[in-house]
Amino acid sequence: MSTTSSSSAASSPVGTLYLLPVTLGDDRLDSALPAEVLKLAKTLDTFVVENEKTARRFLSLMKTDKPVRELTLLTLNEHTEEKALPDLLKPLLQGHHVGIMSEAGCPGIADPGARLVELAHRKGIRVVPLVGPSSILLSLMASGLDGQRFSFHGYLPSDKAARVLRLKELERESQKCQQTQLFIETPYRNQHMLEDILAHCQGTTRLCVATNISLTSERIVTKTVSEWKRQELPDIQRQPTVFLLLAAVAR
Repeated sequence: MSTTSSSSAASSPVGTLYLLPVTLGDDRLDSALPAEVLKLAKTLDTFVVENEKTARRFLSLMKTDKPVRELTLLTLNEHTEEKALPDLLKPLLQGHHVGIMSEAGCPGIADPGARLVELAHRKGIRVVPLVGPSSILLSLMASGLDGQRFSFHGYLPSDKAARVLRLKELERESQKCQQTQLFIETPYRNQHMLEDILAHCQGTTRLCVATNISLTSERIVTKTVSEWKRQELPDIQRQPTVFLLLAAVAR
């Protein structure tokens, strides 16, 4: 991996867009991110971020070469309009290397950053993914469910009736294709999601609840729906959680 600093980027006609992973709420950077990733990231002075406040906190912990107040932070989130995307690429077209950061751990995965990456490819800008934690992949790895066939569905409907209908659809699809279904929920609705799964999915369906991935409070448990019903449910309200379902083979 090259560690060319952004200060020398002017010699290159076009900069590189680095997909910079962040920790999932854990301040111990060295245990979550490789040394080479941190070394490179510290040299950058321009970042595209989903949330400026949390990005500045992360950059302060990382101890960038320049003071954080001197860094350029450009915002890209779910509210960013398509017409604003070209402006986010201007520093790259001027020869500066840029890091893109996500609230979800890895840019482009369950993250609006994918829109900018797509445009970068169309403009001929080099895109480099850097190694770091992804709650989606880590939960799948630890679930014991099918890692050969899986699908991530993002957020399910917030309306209860629509959410239950969608859960049943995902369970049927899982049973038909023997495919692990992954999805997430707004943290303050996590408990409702868990209760709906247990109330409306088949007892033989396996459910993994993966909470606080990579943190000291991490909890990853896989049981059948029937087994979950026979125990006291964990309190996952307001805690980042990934849900994974794998239906039993139809008899």
